[in-house]
Amino acid sequence: MMPANEPQLVPILPVEAYTSPAWYHREQERIFSRTWAYAGFSDDITAPGEYLSVQAGLNNLFVVMGRDERLRAFHNICRHRGTQLIRPAGKTASALRCPYHDWTYNLEGELIGVPRRREEFPDIDPSRLSLFPASVGVWRGMLWVHPEPDAPPVNEWFGGVEPDLGPHRVDELVERKQFRTEQIIEANWKIVVENFIDGYHLKHLHSGTLAMYDHDRIESRWHGPHFTFWEPLSADYAKDPARQSSLPLIDHIPRERLGAWVPMLFPGIGLAETESTWSLFHVTPLAPERTRVVTRTKVADVSSWEFAAQMLTSGWLWSRPRGKFEGDPAEDPLASGDFMAEDRYACEQQQKSLRSPYFRPGPSSLHGEAPVRRHQQIVQEWLT
Repeated sequence: MMPANEPQLVPILPVEAYTSPAWYHREQERIFSRTWAYAGFSDDITAPGEYLSVQAGLNNLFVVMGRDERLRAFHNICRHRGTQLIRPAGKTASALRCPYHDWTYNLEGELIGVPRRREEFPDIDPSRLSLFPASVGVWRGMLWVHPEPDAPPVNEWFGGVEPDLGPHRVDELVERKQFRTEQIIEANWKIVVENFIDGYHLKHLHSGTLAMYDHDRIESRWHGPHFTFWEPLSADYAKDPARQSSLPLIDHIPRERLGAWVPMLFPGIGLAETESTWSLFHVTPLAPERTRVVTRTKVADVSSWEFAAQMLTSGWLWSRPRGKFEGDPAEDPLASGDFMAEDRYACEQQQKSLRSPYFRPGPSSLHGEAPVRRHQQIVQEWLT
């Protein structure tokens, strides 16, 4: 029982914030439609004509490299009837053509072709029907888009977090396709984000799967709406990480800075920057109780032989992680030895409980869950 003079910390947001369609649509309008959105890695677009699209709240945007090798962003809306011009990713030789009526735009967003224009559109002025522009920026090896054409630079949006990010030189790392995953989590996006920034659960839920870090020595802080935290290597793992890591260490990280930097960039981009990996977790709300998470991972640029040899010689728990419980990994996520499966299970169980008439949130951890309360407060501020 808590002392009478001890405040009982409780969640900021009501249950409806995690279940209500009205909340979901308001978040899409006021948060995801008004912030910089992750579109991809900078090396996803390297030649004129290459493009990719992203759903950013109510806006579908795309980035394309022009003939002058400049990146430009536009709203993915044909100026005729509003049909989306392009599919998620691809390459075109010199033009963007709407699949509905074949209205055609160049890579700079200008209307250059309308079938049978003279007969059917005698008064059309192509100069007034260019694609609606958006903003594009590159930051930390990632492409970002904003629905407004004159948005402040992306580095201003993220500038405050720079001192608390890892020393990883992202452009020198390479993506390994086998580490790319996509999963649907049957939970509200805020539960997924709150799980990501909740330091209280790490030593409990992930006692076997993330044992290489010292969860009692987390350092965290907020930079506006963005959250950062760092934790050092555990004592046993720190004795010989070069041998015990299942993946080759990233050689430009100083030994004294080995550990895990795990920021959550508002509203839903998580990074996991460790001694051997640099990963991105793209959190996208799909419905009030459904979220998509795409993971992409970069590692040291070493040969496949070195990569395989490191995995074979590793003697650390990371190469043979333990689940929280014994059992069949195919049946029980908590016996899988996969920390992402553990997190998914926890998020989905929380979401299910919200529908119960017996659900009542208990006291909130003073320090470990402080980031969760602050995140809820930030969401509330953006909505009001």
